[in-house]
Amino acid sequence: MRQPVLKVSNVSKSFTMHLQNGLHMPVMNDVEFELYNSECVVLGGPSGAGKSTLLKLIYGNYAADMGEIALLVEGEYINLVTADPRQILRLRQTKIGYVSQFLSAIPRVSALNLVAEVAMHWGHSEERAKEKAAHMLDGLNIPKHLWDLPPATFSGGEQQRVNIARGFMGEHEVLLLDEPTASLDTANRAVVLSMIQDKKQTGTAMLGIFHDIETREKVADRVIDVTAFAVAA
Repeated sequence: MRQPVLKVSNVSKSFTMHLQNGLHMPVMNDVEFELYNSECVVLGGPSGAGKSTLLKLIYGNYAADMGEIALLVEGEYINLVTADPRQILRLRQTKIGYVSQFLSAIPRVSALNLVAEVAMHWGHSEERAKEKAAHMLDGLNIPKHLWDLPPATFSGGEQQRVNIARGFMGEHEVLLLDEPTASLDTANRAVVLSMIQDKKQTGTAMLGIFHDIETREKVADRVIDVTAFAVAA
């Protein structure tokens, strides 16, 4: 019997609105699900239902009020809710990646080097890393004349694709996808969908948000409706 790579149990989250006299706002309660290798699970539900919040809880950007987010690491589970910040950072480097539609990068570093540095982090030589980065950028239709330029000069869609290249260049066992195909045209969306299928073939477990229904239907092995965990008004 295979083990889930991620187990989310009895997780609750609320926010305190300090600019509104400390208003306490519950968001979700009793979140329960499991994620397995080689599958892409999609978080469903309307805008504002808590999908991005849930991804950020798993990645450690937000702290859960209670519950367990257990990540399988070398045969044992580590509870991300109680892990210390250094442990969270270490797991981000080795086990759990995050891909959003927004690029955050050093302004003067070229697109090629930004993507290659991820491959180097995973043990590839500089030469091999740049080969892999070039292949990734080419596959995502980033024009070759842009590769040696910093992405800060790129269009929004080009920046998004550089960010996707960086995220998918990693070899994390779990990959969180926060609307990676948002604003992409049909051709580039198809490229990303193919990349997701390739990741599944290598055993990666993915948990994602895809607002486009057609895209969701193509990538989802399962859909988790986050409204099931919403706190009643």
